[in-house]
Amino acid sequence: MPATLEPGKELSNVGTRVNYSIFDTLIRRDFLSAEGGGGSTLIPGLATSWSRIDDLTLEVKLREGVTFHNGAALTAEDIVFTFSPQRLSGENALLPEGPAYFSVLDEVVAVDPLTVRFVTKAPDPLLEQRLASWASWVVNKADWEAKAATDGGVPMFPVGTGPYMLESYKADEAIHLVAFDDYFGGMPTAASVTFREVPEPSTRVAGLVSGEFDIVTNVAPDQIDQINGYDDIETRSVVLANSHVLVYNVTDTVLDDIRIRQAMNLGIDRELLNQALWGGQAVVPNGHQYPEYGDMYNPDHVGLEYAPDRARALLAEAGYNGELIRYTTQPNYYLNSLPAAQAIIEMWKEIGLNVELNVVESFSGIDPSTLQVRTWSNSTRYPDPVGGLWNVWGPFGSAQRANKSWIGTENLARFNELGAILQSTVDLETRQQAAWEMLELWKTDAPGTILYQPLETYGVAKDVNWQPYTFYYMDLRPENLSFNRD
Repeated sequence: MPATLEPGKELSNVGTRVNYSIFDTLIRRDFLSAEGGGGSTLIPGLATSWSRIDDLTLEVKLREGVTFHNGAALTAEDIVFTFSPQRLSGENALLPEGPAYFSVLDEVVAVDPLTVRFVTKAPDPLLEQRLASWASWVVNKADWEAKAATDGGVPMFPVGTGPYMLESYKADEAIHLVAFDDYFGGMPTAASVTFREVPEPSTRVAGLVSGEFDIVTNVAPDQIDQINGYDDIETRSVVLANSHVLVYNVTDTVLDDIRIRQAMNLGIDRELLNQALWGGQAVVPNGHQYPEYGDMYNPDHVGLEYAPDRARALLAEAGYNGELIRYTTQPNYYLNSLPAAQAIIEMWKEIGLNVELNVVESFSGIDPSTLQVRTWSNSTRYPDPVGGLWNVWGPFGSAQRANKSWIGTENLARFNELGAILQSTVDLETRQQAAWEMLELWKTDAPGTILYQPLETYGVAKDVNWQPYTFYYMDLRPENLSFNRD
């Protein structure tokens, strides 16, 4: 269960899965139509139209008649507050991850009750994509400020405009939503939606078989045939625009040698992991980039290599002498994270590393500086390197900002310099040169590594018409959820 339903704070896989039904964005990504291109095409949301006034200014027209769950009408003032420096876009914003998405903003201005202008500090080629992606869910100003006064500065449960609204929240158990009949996108097709935490995979499958659950998440590849063997349930799978990742603490006394980190990356046989854990249905990308980037994708980049002999040579050159490395993971948060960890540790032992497994139920309360290797995942928030490598590994991402696992290395300053260029110019060649050099710097510095893009499989009752997306968004809007039931 997400720890809060504040959509600009709970920017996690589980958080966005729930929040996508409670909140709306000004612009939406089209995941449903063939023309949508897997979510790259933008369509109206709370905004009916948008246009560039000049290189720095985007004008957005709001939809009339939209109401929040508390009955308040959506106005331009709610938009101005949602993206305000105090809440989201400022260097000292109350939502600390917000600047990773919206530090590009100079100001947001209400022109009239249904017109807003977004003004950026420099030309931003991705502003429309930003407004359609993570952290951009719109909240009601009056409700947010009133709840913040009693919730310690940031409200746990602000209201949105989405098709479902919160009825009850029980941490580590369930979140119960009920239909918002005044939803501007049409009457919701389910009277209520319950997100229930069921950590044990076999229990989830048993609940699906019995009819207790309509949809279950995180189905392992070896459960697919079992589920598909029933008449009334089936699996539906997508490869996510997300990668499972390892993070290395570059300030650790063992891992502060770049050669050891590079050796660790060269010692992982990712294709073997794909075959053994995912039945070959995951994808090992070409580095920290994705083909959906279009012209910003570099097919010539030599990304993720398996070269154990080179790894051994690097360890010898570094003078590695058997110092212990601890690999920390949660058992169930990321599907297959534990068997992947066990396999990777054996691979690392083969190249001469001394590694032990540390399994924790949660990373909450653990000092990040004490973790040498930990599991993580990186989603590409928009179809561009700004939405992937820069967003999560740049100065506002947790590796530099919160966990400080990547600081002080030789290539970091140059990486940050290039990222600033990448997000503030519209010239294609300049952007390509910056992004592609950043790819090389990230690979060389080795503050972590990508393992693979996982196969995300859902178990679904056949009488539920619902399509999964290549994001963790779980879209339960009327156009993506209906039922063949009496």
